[in-house]
Amino acid sequence: MATEDGVDQETGEVEAVTRTVVVVVVALTAVVVVAALTVAAVVSIVDEAETEGVLEAGAALENKADLPTRPDFGTVGQEIKLRTNFFPVKVPKGPLYEYDVNITPAVSVKRVKRRIFQLAEQAVDWANAGMSARVAHDHASKLIAADKLPQPLVITVPFTDEDEGEELPQSKSKGGKKGDKKADKKVDKKKEYTLTITFVQDLETQSLLNYLAGHPQYRGYDIMPVISALNLILAAHPNRSMGGGVMVGRNKFFHPSATEPPFPLGGGLEAWRGFYSSVRPAHKQLMVNVNVCTTAFYTPGNLAERMQEFMNASFGARPNTFARGVRVKTTHLGYQKSVKAVSHYTAKTYSFEVEGLGKRTVEEYFKERYNITLRYPGLPLVDVGGQKKNYLPMEICVILEKQPFKGKLLDEHTAEMIKVACRPPNVNAGAIVNRGLDELGFVQTASPLGAFGVSIGREMAVVPGRILPSPNIRYAAGAPRVDERASWNLRDVKFSIGGKLNNWAVLVIKEANSNRDEFEGPNDPELLRTIKGFADMCRKSGMSVSPQQPVCAMARLPPKQKEDPIRKQAVKAIQDALRTIKPKPTFILVVLSNKDRHVYSGIKHLCDVFLDVPTCCVQSSNIRKEKGQLQYFANVALKLNMKMGGVNHTMEGANTRWLKQEPTMLVGMDVTHPGFGTVKGTPSIAAVVGSIDEYFGQFPASLRIQESKKEMVSALADMMVERLKAFQAKSKKLPQRIIVYRDGVSEGQFAHVVVYEMPEIRDAFKKFTTAKGPYSPKLTIVVCGKRHHTRFFPTEAQQAAGDGNPRPGTVVDRGVTAVYEFDFFLQAHGGLQGTTRPTHYYVVHDEIGFKADQLQTLTNEVSYMFARATKAVSLVSPAYYADLACERGRCYLHSLLQGISSSGTTATSGAGDAEEEAVMREAQSMWRNGVGAGLRETMFYL
Repeated sequence: MATEDGVDQETGEVEAVTRTVVVVVVALTAVVVVAALTVAAVVSIVDEAETEGVLEAGAALENKADLPTRPDFGTVGQEIKLRTNFFPVKVPKGPLYEYDVNITPAVSVKRVKRRIFQLAEQAVDWANAGMSARVAHDHASKLIAADKLPQPLVITVPFTDEDEGEELPQSKSKGGKKGDKKADKKVDKKKEYTLTITFVQDLETQSLLNYLAGHPQYRGYDIMPVISALNLILAAHPNRSMGGGVMVGRNKFFHPSATEPPFPLGGGLEAWRGFYSSVRPAHKQLMVNVNVCTTAFYTPGNLAERMQEFMNASFGARPNTFARGVRVKTTHLGYQKSVKAVSHYTAKTYSFEVEGLGKRTVEEYFKERYNITLRYPGLPLVDVGGQKKNYLPMEICVILEKQPFKGKLLDEHTAEMIKVACRPPNVNAGAIVNRGLDELGFVQTASPLGAFGVSIGREMAVVPGRILPSPNIRYAAGAPRVDERASWNLRDVKFSIGGKLNNWAVLVIKEANSNRDEFEGPNDPELLRTIKGFADMCRKSGMSVSPQQPVCAMARLPPKQKEDPIRKQAVKAIQDALRTIKPKPTFILVVLSNKDRHVYSGIKHLCDVFLDVPTCCVQSSNIRKEKGQLQYFANVALKLNMKMGGVNHTMEGANTRWLKQEPTMLVGMDVTHPGFGTVKGTPSIAAVVGSIDEYFGQFPASLRIQESKKEMVSALADMMVERLKAFQAKSKKLPQRIIVYRDGVSEGQFAHVVVYEMPEIRDAFKKFTTAKGPYSPKLTIVVCGKRHHTRFFPTEAQQAAGDGNPRPGTVVDRGVTAVYEFDFFLQAHGGLQGTTRPTHYYVVHDEIGFKADQLQTLTNEVSYMFARATKAVSLVSPAYYADLACERGRCYLHSLLQGISSSGTTATSGAGDAEEEAVMREAQSMWRNGVGAGLRETMFYL
């Protein structure tokens, strides 16, 4: 069977995994670990947002957006009971008292703010004000008290700035004059900070209770001030007891112990296991969501040694990715600094004027001044300065403990992280209800919970769920049976609509000095046999393949070089080889030597944007081996048929008939953003895909680049016009119903979709007219979210999949869903490994008038329509396609996303407006006019 591409069949690469891996799995044996707690509750869940505070940001728009209310609850499917990782919270009688904390002189560094608050808690004035064990704060600007505090309240905190210490004398220009600062100047300043604590407001809790009770008049009540206050209160104990641990963000707590030691990931990093905690509102009950989480941390030790481990872990690993922001302690003088960047200089090449000694290199300076012979004088220096640069050798810097890694993990790290996170189900279940609740301070109502009148239940909630039936999958020939893992076999079936494969070509990529099992050249007899076998499989599957032998070419790549981290020379060699293929083919099968992402991105950029020809990439080690070869051919044929305009399979059932009653278009939307280590100002990429006919198989895409890290789609009106024109061209009519699945939106931005994006969609409608007048189809918008911490665990063996996860088709619309709005959790797929994370579907606009059963079963069935697999997938297909289209767009901006810019702007340069404008111009040059005209109305991105 073909699989959902957690591992992409094109490259064999694991799809992108976020830096923090969250896994909760309960096997059948875990039933005895977690006691049941029956709660007739409806809980509002929020997606985990990378940008903290998005909930507050979206709250002001909710009334304006007026999200749809729940029409009813679903009834279709087999009823079951599920445990969920939520625990009841006793709401304090209140009121709570909110205060603002102003620090003078002003401080912007979080680490310093945290230190100031730690010192303040030890101050006599803090205790005299009655604040010991009776307040909670965010170590920044907000404080919540159980009692009213005296006003005015000012606390003075003596502070020793440990950041000051010796700096190397710096030159004003390269090899130039002596700097202003003298050598060996030891700074030991005593600082003093003042905390002014000012009353803001009472936070009464009765309105929250009315909201939880579901009273209609309280639907618009802003619960976030009280919820935020309660999150601070619940975080106070693990935050203060972090003697051996770390808080990451606002709600992840890591506390390694003898039973949970850090797990080495290699490459200078290690994995820490911890717990996530967040308060959530529920019907007549406040709940706290507790989950297991795993995050990468730096392995303490010598920076030079750790850096070399990181660089040796993967070709193309960049020093700045590892070192930027890490806090170190110097071995020669013992002061602490944060690394701002890795320089281009080494201890051998960087020289400066030393008073009384003349010009010296860094290597000479340390030998003469400290009698230190540098072991690695050829390694780059690190800049630990503030406004002025201050270079130090890596080897005299020691990485301090307890530092989370904020960069992008290497592929090797990601693979190891998955191993760490995927622990046995009963182990994770036991960790939550035992170690998790204990370390979070929920078991004994640790201080300051008791002072606020807050207590936490010890047992996981139990919620009702249902298992939806799987749809009937149809091919032109054959009707495979969907098994209990929501998958089926391609044996003896033919695609519903077969694509045409004529005038195609094969390009073999051969790495220099490779010992891998590769084809020898374009005339290699084994290559020709393999190509024939692949063509035969395409014909057998229902495609029309010309009998003509495809043109074969080979690109011999130059050796990998550190000076060419993104392999521009290799891409140039591929470009030269592609130019030899005459005439222009309608399709190119690319046989890759390995999983090199730089080569893969270069091929897609060349062929999509410049050559305007579709490609499929395969691994030589997979396509030539006899074992599993036919299955591999079939997997590749799934993609190829769609790229060439075919349709792999269709659905048959009540929802399919409903979709065909009126012309209906399914739309997927997503935006992807540049991450850590990219060139500052690199644009975000937006994608809109849309079905074009009654088969709901083909989803051509519109792609755009837009302002960096802007979540809402900028050119949405134009992109929707393109999708509507494509539907009209294929179906000879316009859709009367449009269902949009919008991916990549956090809960705090739900309202933004309605306020900002929906008018853009309506503007697209205005570009069309019908015989009856203005074009105005019925529009429904559903937001899809996977970045949440809600998990479900079967309570009975017969209701669980073989791996202990819920069965495919499990839907939950009670117990862990919104109090007022229309949402549900759906796990359409079967798990590949570890846990299965349900997708949260939230209706933000509905003109079609869906009932719960209709939208839930439709979404489940459309999850079986993903063309690249013979199984249901975790995210409804249109949204999944939009995500893949965004990922393809990243190939076109590959160098910027790898932190390399021809304009000179880097990920660490702190680019201003002018530099960011230059980066956008560079991105536009790389993007050109987007995908070639011949590919725009195809599924080139699969």
